[in-house]
Amino acid sequence: MLTEAKKNIKLIGMYFKFNLYSSMEYRASFIIQVLGMIINNGSFIFFWWILFENVESIGGYGFKDVMMLWAISSTAFGLSHVIFGNVRRITEIIMTGELDSYLLQPKDVLVNLISSRTIISAWGDMFYGIILFIGVNGLNISDFMLFLLFNCTAALFFTSILVIANSLTFFIGNAEGIAGLISEFMITFSIYPEGIYKGIAKLVIYSVVPAAFVSLIPVRIINNFSIKWLLILFVFVILWSVFAYWFFYRGLKKYESGNLIVNKL
Repeated sequence: MLTEAKKNIKLIGMYFKFNLYSSMEYRASFIIQVLGMIINNGSFIFFWWILFENVESIGGYGFKDVMMLWAISSTAFGLSHVIFGNVRRITEIIMTGELDSYLLQPKDVLVNLISSRTIISAWGDMFYGIILFIGVNGLNISDFMLFLLFNCTAALFFTSILVIANSLTFFIGNAEGIAGLISEFMITFSIYPEGIYKGIAKLVIYSVVPAAFVSLIPVRIINNFSIKWLLILFVFVILWSVFAYWFFYRGLKKYESGNLIVNKL
């Protein structure tokens, strides 16, 4: 198992380098897309600043806390789509039969599939989040190291949820709409203060759509470090990642080769 994990990490690293070099081939386009996303995301800072000029706190969160939610969510979302850019296309790949080309290769199908593409604009999300975190929290080394750690765990949550949602295609047909909806829920629930969620909504963000583990719990740990919550976070990210991996391969057993065969070097 350890050998297989090393092979997968090596494969991800290889794709990351290849995708980065490919993206940088057209540097002007790369820079424009990245800056465009940073500016687009930055506009929300103004909205929250105006809001907090009129209220002291929302759901127990101040302006700094909300900005930290946005910083972690944005960076993690960007990291997920920079490294696993094909995760949003799983349904399309299944439906068109493009999955056949991945099945023919002697590599882990899921890892090979999701890491073989990058989303250029996601670099903008990632840089925006890092800049925002440093801007509101300063360059405190311990907090920044936790921030980087939580970006990795949150990126795994984003990736796992999208893998699970898109893998529904194996069972019910085209699940692109469901996957898109769940992705929006994950983003939306992770950028608003925890205090506004009550009853069923709070249960949802800790279970079905685990947005609480993306940014709410990480911000809580950064503000008031807790080994207990850190361990809970690690346990849940492992469980969701393992389940996503299992669910994809469970669905793969139901896959019937498509008519479209796509050659992939």
